[in-house]
Amino acid sequence: MTPRQAARSALLRRKIVDRAMRALAAAAVGVALVPLVSVLGEVLRLGLPALRPGFFSSLPVPVGVPGGGMGNALVGTLILTGLGSAIGIPIGLLAGVYLSEFGHGRLARAVRFSADVLSGVPSIAVGIFAYAVVVKPMHHFSALSGGVALSVLMIPVITRTTEEMLKLVPTTLREGALALGTPRWRATLSIVIPTALPGVLAGIMLSVARVAGETAPLIFTAFGSRFWFEGFRHPVAGLPLQVYTYAISPYDDWIRQAWTGALVLVLLVVSMQVGLRLYIRSRLH
Repeated sequence: MTPRQAARSALLRRKIVDRAMRALAAAAVGVALVPLVSVLGEVLRLGLPALRPGFFSSLPVPVGVPGGGMGNALVGTLILTGLGSAIGIPIGLLAGVYLSEFGHGRLARAVRFSADVLSGVPSIAVGIFAYAVVVKPMHHFSALSGGVALSVLMIPVITRTTEEMLKLVPTTLREGALALGTPRWRATLSIVIPTALPGVLAGIMLSVARVAGETAPLIFTAFGSRFWFEGFRHPVAGLPLQVYTYAISPYDDWIRQAWTGALVLVLLVVSMQVGLRLYIRSRLH
């Protein structure tokens, strides 16, 4: 075989391997998309027929009474998620910045290990924890206890994501700021965090999307309510909790509303992710 023929044979092999790997990658993507497409299709098929304006503005009604909605549950979910974010995001961000920029030694290893362990703790265990430290001392269920439970679930995700995103910032940016006499904390606040902001926001939205659909912690904390939001010290409805209650009921009307509630929850999470992607794209361009 001449050198020219050998080169052509090698080129042909590379093209065959390249196309085979591309086909395998495309097949893997297709397999990964099957569950997502199936869930979205089923939720749309069963939840869309009962989706109407009154679903967002009406309170639940007794069995057999036509109409009704989950307006209180939607408001409650927004309040619980916002309360959990208000507690969990600052703690997670500060912990992530500490681990990436200042954390060395035993304390940093303990914080990192705790975040890894906490991220794998079942959500129902977090609900029991919030019940013990918030509900029992207050002697009643409340939106505050639900927000605390959701914040505990958010903290490890935000902490580890923030740490990893900050570590991706080139060291030369830090060294350049320090060489100009900028204090370490100012360089972190003005240069490192803004550079890693798109990735940090992605981690925050991932944690928000996770807790927005949590049901188990709310059973032990927020408890649920059939009325509008009455205050942080009172029980409050949540869309995942309302969907769970309706889905296990034997009534067809409630089951239809449960599918609609699941659809609204999915659309809420998807809209947050799309908004984040658009923001990141605008920042990068």
